[in-house]
Amino acid sequence: MYRSLDSEKIVNTIGTLSQRIDERFPNSGLGNVCRELLTIAGESQERSAWIAKTQWPLRIITWILLIIMAGGLAVILTHAAWPSGGFEVVGLVQGLEAALNITILLGAAALFLATVEVRIKRKRALKAIHELRALAHVIDMHQLTKDPERLRARETASSPKRTLNGTQLIRYLDYCSEMLSLIGKIAALYVQKFDDPVALAAVNEVEELTTGLSRKIWQKIMILNAFPVEELV
Repeated sequence: MYRSLDSEKIVNTIGTLSQRIDERFPNSGLGNVCRELLTIAGESQERSAWIAKTQWPLRIITWILLIIMAGGLAVILTHAAWPSGGFEVVGLVQGLEAALNITILLGAAALFLATVEVRIKRKRALKAIHELRALAHVIDMHQLTKDPERLRARETASSPKRTLNGTQLIRYLDYCSEMLSLIGKIAALYVQKFDDPVALAAVNEVEELTTGLSRKIWQKIMILNAFPVEELV
């Protein structure tokens, strides 16, 4: 029961987070990003279920093509005419070379057909994981100017507009960290029942990215927690 991720619970968690952000920061850009994350999470349920499921139509088509190839090779060998005078050395070498080439080509074609399902699933998984990677960078852009030292620094004409006090800033950064963590969980859904090394490597890269971004955010939160209470209000 607790050995696999539940996509429905992930979606519910993101939905609750979206409500929390809207209640504390109405009409904020971060709220819009969280709603986009909620949409992607809903799409991930269908995508990950498709990837995890055995695609029988693809397998049936693959087996039919492999049988046709094997049957065609058998027909060619059956109707092959052997020289009445025996093989000469040159002819034997040429025949073996031709047979080797045909075997290699047929083997490559068979391997291509046998991996069609995996490659299609991998393509879909990588496309979805790329969306999550891009969204993680969008979240990082939202927290980029939320610098604790700006609460004490003198602003210039080009400084980003400061609309949050210290307490609100802590909550804002905490929401960003939660969203990044949830992105990693959504990515993990795609390889939970799809044991593909390429897709798994992509998921690990997303998790490393979100962990690194969260680490930067928590450094800011720790700095803010060290501020005197009167400076946070």
